[in-house]
Amino acid sequence: MKTLFVSKFRYYFVFFGVVFAFCSVGGRLVWLQVWNADKYAEIASNARKKFQVIKARRGDVVDSKGNLLATTRSVVDIGLDPHVLVEEDKLKWDTLCTYLDINTAELKSAANLKRVFDENGNFVRDKRWVELREDVDEGTYRKIQELKIKGIYGNYKHSRLYPNKKLASHLLGYVNKEGTPSMGVERFANYYLKGQDGWRESEKDGKRREMPHHRSLEVSPSDGLSVELTIDRRIQDIVEEELTSLVGEFNPLSASIIVSDPRSGYILALANAPDFDPNKFNTSDLASQRNRALSDLYEPGSTFKIVAVGGAMDEALVRGEDIIDCGESTFQSGSKRLRLPSDHHPLGKISVSKVVQKSSNRGAARLGIMLGAERLYRYSQAFGFGQKTNFGIGGERKGVLHAPKRWDGLTITRLPIGHAVSVTPMQVHSAMACVANGGILMKPQFISRVFDVAGKTIVPFNPKPVRRVLSANTATELSNMLVSVVSPEGTARRARIEGFAVAGKTGTTQKIIDGKYSNRHHVGSFVGYFPAENPKLVITVVVDEAKMQKGLLGYGGVVAAPAFSRIGSAIASYLGMKPMKKDAMAAKIQRGVNGSI
Repeated sequence: MKTLFVSKFRYYFVFFGVVFAFCSVGGRLVWLQVWNADKYAEIASNARKKFQVIKARRGDVVDSKGNLLATTRSVVDIGLDPHVLVEEDKLKWDTLCTYLDINTAELKSAANLKRVFDENGNFVRDKRWVELREDVDEGTYRKIQELKIKGIYGNYKHSRLYPNKKLASHLLGYVNKEGTPSMGVERFANYYLKGQDGWRESEKDGKRREMPHHRSLEVSPSDGLSVELTIDRRIQDIVEEELTSLVGEFNPLSASIIVSDPRSGYILALANAPDFDPNKFNTSDLASQRNRALSDLYEPGSTFKIVAVGGAMDEALVRGEDIIDCGESTFQSGSKRLRLPSDHHPLGKISVSKVVQKSSNRGAARLGIMLGAERLYRYSQAFGFGQKTNFGIGGERKGVLHAPKRWDGLTITRLPIGHAVSVTPMQVHSAMACVANGGILMKPQFISRVFDVAGKTIVPFNPKPVRRVLSANTATELSNMLVSVVSPEGTARRARIEGFAVAGKTGTTQKIIDGKYSNRHHVGSFVGYFPAENPKLVITVVVDEAKMQKGLLGYGGVVAAPAFSRIGSAIASYLGMKPMKKDAMAAKIQRGVNGSI
């Protein structure tokens, strides 16, 4: 019998090889299960966990009557997985395309996008999602689901909707595709509107499907609060209809209209042309999205004369019946001989009331000289010029109002007539509202309150007085003078509203083109309020470069005053305001002409 020969080398080689293998496996197990047990246990746990953010619903925006201006709706982004589509479902593709409002060629093209390649043409990964249509309503998605096309599915999301399209677009703003509020109340009140997202933590199976019975933690979202604006939808409609009419008639570069309550400072309507549809913000140019009532600067012209006249009367330098010589082209002030601006028509010696009624440049300049540089500058600041109104919407500019140390020799005579200063329509509007409010400047506001789902007020936005600018008596006397401006003898007779005493002021300024004042490019404006004896509404109309018929200029009394009249008449009818008797109104106008309280 043969004895089996075993090589010692082979024996020990296999023996130690087996021992080494077991030691390696054992060491690796110790390394994984002892030294790094916590780390890998967490990795394994996370591989099973499913963490899902539950988006909060953004709050609504309504007008002062509760009409919906902005809301959030659930929509669905529809897409397909090209690797899951099956041949037998192609018979349903035409119906699917009808629901999605796309053509069959688009669907076929999407179905062929099965892979993702880098810029060098190298394969990266399989493509498992190709979007077909975004923001599909839930009803349409249910119809698509009924087709039972394999590989077609949707992702729910919240989408912002502005049901009135362009209405109040510059006040509302919009939320962009990334969910970021970009302007208007959407941005200003985002803290209240956005709410607090929730989340859900559960486990998923091998096919990455959620297992609801293994949910370990769920925090419900807190929906956003709603915001009530001060604007009235019907008044906003009236304003925007008038803007459309202005653009159709004069084709200006731009126009702005503001309506407010002088007592509270609440904005009842604000609109600009051009405007945009916040539902389609990505298709509109940035110029259309600019809130020109807050961002566009212009020289106010004669609407600024309320500063010089109001300041001189408040300092008891003149009274309404005092006479001002508007016939002289120069005025001796101390050692200086100042050149006065010219008037459109010779006026001679007239009362301060007539200076306002006839919008005398020389008269206003003389009153500015009486005040002196420091007091004129101080009253200009007190009326709110040269500073932001803090309206709240981004993009507001403070304008230009130079300190007296930077004035040249003409500024003291040009600032009182609205030159050498740049303002926004909102600043001019607030200044006139100050006169209407008995001399108290109010902060303009467009939000009245923040409320919850039960309608309970969470944050009120109460009226905010800024400062007293004029005494009550001065404001009343100035108001009477402004009534005479809208009389048949005044510069703003086209602003009259039947049955109401209107107080206001026109403004026409030449624009600076190529460094010089142009005779063909004007900004025409009118700002006024009514009823003058108990002001309820302040309306400002600013029209930039109205295209007039040959031989006519875009004066404020021609392009802006009639718009004021039409807007005021429509709002008075809507609010049921009672007109004044003719004899009482005639007496009111006569008091303004005489300069008496």
